[in-house]
Amino acid sequence: MTITSVPFFRPSIGDAEIAAVSECMRSGWLTTGPNAGAFETEFAALIGNDVEAIAVNSATAALHLGLEALGIGAGDEVIVPTLTFTATAEVVRYLGARPVFVDMDPKTLCIDIQAAANAITERTKAIMPVHFAGRACDMTALRALADQHGIFIIDDAAHALPTRHAGQLIGSDFADVTAFSFYANKTMTTGEGGMLTTRSADIAQRCRTMRLHGIDRDVFNRFTDTKASWIYDVVAPGFKYNMTDMAAAMGRVQLTRVDEFAATRQRLAARYDAAFADVPLTLPPHAAPGDSHSWHLYIVQVDQGAPQDRNALIETLRDAGIGTSVHYRPLHQMTYWSGLSGNAVFPAADVYFERCVSLPLFMAMTDDEQDYVIDTVRAALT
Repeated sequence: MTITSVPFFRPSIGDAEIAAVSECMRSGWLTTGPNAGAFETEFAALIGNDVEAIAVNSATAALHLGLEALGIGAGDEVIVPTLTFTATAEVVRYLGARPVFVDMDPKTLCIDIQAAANAITERTKAIMPVHFAGRACDMTALRALADQHGIFIIDDAAHALPTRHAGQLIGSDFADVTAFSFYANKTMTTGEGGMLTTRSADIAQRCRTMRLHGIDRDVFNRFTDTKASWIYDVVAPGFKYNMTDMAAAMGRVQLTRVDEFAATRQRLAARYDAAFADVPLTLPPHAAPGDSHSWHLYIVQVDQGAPQDRNALIETLRDAGIGTSVHYRPLHQMTYWSGLSGNAVFPAADVYFERCVSLPLFMAMTDDEQDYVIDTVRAALT
């Protein structure tokens, strides 16, 4: 079959996921229920190190809950890389705190650790590293920095399942709180959804309470416990962040396929690497020794002097029916966030943004589809 188009992403949903969601719907339990509880248990077991897992409706919700549980509030500062999606910073503002942006490290695409160190003040309460595109930040160095200054780490691991640092899965150690995303284009999906992990029982309890309106009883327990469902207390002005049982049912099946999905992404990334070795592109950074990369994204940067610049390459690919994206326009360039950036400069992120393009990479991608992308890129740049 001749390939004439390739989407940027196509989900990998099989009969088992469909059956699990159908069974959930037939059970009559649609909102948070037994599947959500089981999903939390199974996810915690995957991450390991005795973490607790709290299922929520997005990674944004997990980040917000985590910051709130850590006591972040008005007047506090949280260090955030400018190269990230807006959700990383917006949750800081939800709590009246201020995100302090720092530049990226062009060798890793992750937060510049020295820049983060330089940004710490007496108001700094936390650092929010982003494991960009699936590559782990240097969490050993960040943990040492945080401990030196007595501040928290909350991981934005939206790209990072199953990513490892120093042999351990992100979410199992190093950070005080970690937030995962199960959005449609992630390594595994629940459609919309997220998970928070922590080794702190106190943080976990606070997040569970605030996840559903500040009620002191879990929604599932309220309807399965022998105590009347209406006997509960509201202990704080919480949020509406719980995960539905239908989403959790899908997630439980997807979770069993995580290693398969990761292996597929790694194989496709390796094929891209080999095909583009002699093309005027800067290829994505690989994992550091002892780490592993989950390859949520495959991002190339068009070299200066190439036959086409980044924008022209995107147009060429679009004309060939190939979907692309850009991850991301740095936050300090956005209208709202520029007002909080002051006179700070972010040269590495600015240069990166002008050159970067994300190529299609997804679990259901066929070799023929990838070859079509490769051939189109090579024809444009060589």
